[in-house]
Amino acid sequence: MANQLGKIDHIVQLMLENRSFDQMLGFLYEDSGNKSPAGHDFDGLTGNEWNPDDAGRQVKVYKIKSSDPHPYLMPGADPGEGFQNTNYQLFSTDDPQPGAVADNMGFVLNFKSAIASDQAKHYKDSLPGTAMTQIMGMYTPDLLPVLTGLAKGFAVCDAWFASAPTETIPNRAFAAAGTSQGHLDDHVKVFTCPSIFGRLTDKKLDWAVYGYNRDPLTQHDFPDVSSADESHFGHFRDFQARAAKGDLPAYTFLEPDFGANGNSQHPNYDVAAGEQLIHDVYYALRNGPNWGSTLLIVTYDEHGGNYDHVSPPTDATPPDDGTVGEWGFDFTRFGVRVPTVLISPLIAPGTVYRATDGTLDHTSVLKTIQQRWGTAVLTKRDAAAGSLGDVLTLAEARTDDPLGGVAVPVSKATHPGLSKPSKIDAIHTSRVARLPIRNEQGYYTEAVTQPGSSAEVGDFIRDRTAAWSQHVARQRRRRGQGGPTSAS
Repeated sequence: MANQLGKIDHIVQLMLENRSFDQMLGFLYEDSGNKSPAGHDFDGLTGNEWNPDDAGRQVKVYKIKSSDPHPYLMPGADPGEGFQNTNYQLFSTDDPQPGAVADNMGFVLNFKSAIASDQAKHYKDSLPGTAMTQIMGMYTPDLLPVLTGLAKGFAVCDAWFASAPTETIPNRAFAAAGTSQGHLDDHVKVFTCPSIFGRLTDKKLDWAVYGYNRDPLTQHDFPDVSSADESHFGHFRDFQARAAKGDLPAYTFLEPDFGANGNSQHPNYDVAAGEQLIHDVYYALRNGPNWGSTLLIVTYDEHGGNYDHVSPPTDATPPDDGTVGEWGFDFTRFGVRVPTVLISPLIAPGTVYRATDGTLDHTSVLKTIQQRWGTAVLTKRDAAAGSLGDVLTLAEARTDDPLGGVAVPVSKATHPGLSKPSKIDAIHTSRVARLPIRNEQGYYTEAVTQPGSSAEVGDFIRDRTAAWSQHVARQRRRRGQGGPTSAS
């Protein structure tokens, strides 16, 4: 079938948090021998995959059950994240030698260390009874009816990898800019490179970034974003309003609520809340006038220490942007597989999509935007990425609804630290605190704050960002450029 990318006028991306492909979608087509109804091979789980425990015994993957004590808060603790932990999960050492071959046999032992680390803290996030074997617990389609319903009803990517074998912020940077500028951890003060948002501005194309119930973290990541007009930013309700009016921009990037009481699906937060978010995004688009010309991408920034049986490819193209990777890493190795579902009425049901050229990773979205609207390449990584255009094979938009009649699951358990600021809360707070705002004496100041609760984080981000927006508006008026417009 011919590539129908030219019929797509709106690309919407929802990027969730820290889940591996196997954990969320590994059993998607188990009942049909890992083959989709369309006859496509699917690289899923067989049930025989395993990891050794601390006594060398085999711990096999197993299916999480609805009768388990807290099925939507699994695994019961936050697994190890970051470059060294990912190395251990893949190579059973945090410092693999050049040319080492990953066998993905270090997940159970690494999770044991993560549990011990959490238990040593004054404030513990792990749930009672959490054991190292829980890292091999996998969700089944009946527990995730929204994500799996869309994966079966449209397209699932079983060979989409995180852009770097590390944690959240570097991978989100790759998703926006095709590079993390050498960074491999979340302690990044600022990125100085151009992003896809600036590239779209160069082409006079509209774009938007929406936080869920706060101003978005991405607003403060790149110079061409932080200097952009306020009309490009808003909350989830603003996205819903634009979708309902048929006023979507060319590219929309959606952030979840990153808090412990939020819907990001970061372990060990409530996965069912993320199911509701995916449902709401889908129906905001499907019920709007732009549905027939929209491609929705649901993906996850990194695997977050959760088990996957596929070793990441080692032929990644480095960004070659003049920056040097931390710990001597050359960015030729992708991160672990993450769940990705492609949704559009121009996609045939039961599709298992793999790139015909290049590897699918977060920069594949950048590549697809480049092909659709002619935006300039950002780095050599996105230039080499696999494209999503070939998944769009239908000349006429479908009218069926694969989620018709599907009930969104609800969790009966609660995370013990609902009011405690999350790791991303802390990063967001730090970014906003550094916004230079003039005080009454005329000096530029940075805020000093340590919010004690997630609610206080939200208040601080709201108030500081509002003060920053007013400051920028005054500067623009002085330069005769006019003030920003509100997205709300």
